[in-house]
Amino acid sequence: MPLPVLTVAQMRAWEKATWAAGRRESDVIARVGEAVARKVREMVPSGSRVLLLAGKGNNGSDVRASGRSLSAAGGCLMELLDVTDPSVTQPELERVLEARPALVVDGLFGIGLNRPLAPAWCRLIETVNASGLPVLAVDVPSGLDADSGAHFGAAIRADVTLTVGAPKCGLIRESAYEFVGRLEVTADVGLLPDPEAVIGATTGMSREEGWKFRQAWTVAADFAGFPPRRRVDSHKGSYGHLVIVAGSLGYHGAAVLAARAAGAARPGLVTVITSPGAYPAVAAQLVFAMVSPWSEPLELPAKASAVLIGPGLAGNDVPDWLKAQTLTWWRELPLPLIVDATALDWLGAEHRTWWAGSHDGSLSGQAMMQSHHCWNHHLAPRVITPHPGEAVRWFPKDSAAALSDRCSVAEHLGRVAGIALLKGHQTLIAGSAAPTFVNPTGNPGLAQGGSGDVLAGFAAGLLAQAVLQTDPLKTIRYAVWEHGAAADRLEAARRNWTAEQLAAEIGR
Repeated sequence: MPLPVLTVAQMRAWEKATWAAGRRESDVIARVGEAVARKVREMVPSGSRVLLLAGKGNNGSDVRASGRSLSAAGGCLMELLDVTDPSVTQPELERVLEARPALVVDGLFGIGLNRPLAPAWCRLIETVNASGLPVLAVDVPSGLDADSGAHFGAAIRADVTLTVGAPKCGLIRESAYEFVGRLEVTADVGLLPDPEAVIGATTGMSREEGWKFRQAWTVAADFAGFPPRRRVDSHKGSYGHLVIVAGSLGYHGAAVLAARAAGAARPGLVTVITSPGAYPAVAAQLVFAMVSPWSEPLELPAKASAVLIGPGLAGNDVPDWLKAQTLTWWRELPLPLIVDATALDWLGAEHRTWWAGSHDGSLSGQAMMQSHHCWNHHLAPRVITPHPGEAVRWFPKDSAAALSDRCSVAEHLGRVAGIALLKGHQTLIAGSAAPTFVNPTGNPGLAQGGSGDVLAGFAAGLLAQAVLQTDPLKTIRYAVWEHGAAADRLEAARRNWTAEQLAAEIGR
């Protein structure tokens, strides 16, 4: 079950309910300490020097507990600095940092910080940052506002933040990325199970009455047994026929990458329809797929079960009739349709016109639920896959204020399109109703040409299969998860890798 993304007040309500139920705070702290110790051992080799920075709050207690756990297990050389007066600690910190420990564990401040930091605290934090050493932050990087993602004068720049229980709203704001680093969650620490129900009860509302969190953090367990096992008597007709309309002169590689990733999702058949100019290069590189040049009118195979359009359609040889075909398919095609890359701009132009003429220029819930013209009466699932630059082009230029909140953009696009996949760090997947799902997998290695083509192809290859069309939002969430996980496996195995290697790795 995904984890709700919480405000500080909601986290406090969850903790309060836990203590009221008879669970002991000391037991939770001990379990958090064990989780931090496990992460330390994962991040540094045995025998490494580790500096523990512990403040006077619960975060400090968590770090001290991790030290006890590390001592019991052995293998690390630890130095603990209890920090109550930063001016007193500053010289000692500088001395320890000069010895270049392999890791700094930050437990100076937690989510309770709500005031500007004194200059001495800012100096202490900036000293850690200036050291260039790897940092593991516990729950929240010290100095960061866990609600807004802004800082209180200074904040620890962590490589990894191990947050407790559930993610906090501020940690997934764009303003927090440079401080949070890679966000991970240690969920099983002894708090009451089902935080959504516990916190919802504080509002007096149940799930059935409409209590929902705005965002949810995807976890691996969400995909237990997914995709389902294949029947022993199945055949290629059991798993659909994906049609990919992709590739143009000078951009044939996108069609190849999308097709290879689609094949990794194992639909029964894949057909690639590409420009006549790109056809020789695309056909020469694909053995398992059927490839043909497009012509007007573009007719789909009789048993097509899903269509992907967009990768590599940026060439000068892309005809206007194909753009018109995309809009017609969006309104009328009785099959799942995934719109990616250049084709997003064709669709976005129509959305821009609708947006400018139909409401007040905000992304409010009321505006989202107004009449959506052709956007919300789909005959089958519709998926769009913009990166932030492509998403911006769906709105008039005077909508900058509305576009400042990434989650609001994803929510709106999910409501008008059906399913919106807003790519980037912690990719967002939004459907027609809350919550919007935050994906934790992936790394900066995905910031290269072709990685989006791989994602689009893999997602489309899954969605072509009838059994995976029953819950298309889950299918798209899984595609995003596995795309990031494949990148993480590559990153762990080698320093450099390409989108071609990603296409070969995805789905393994």
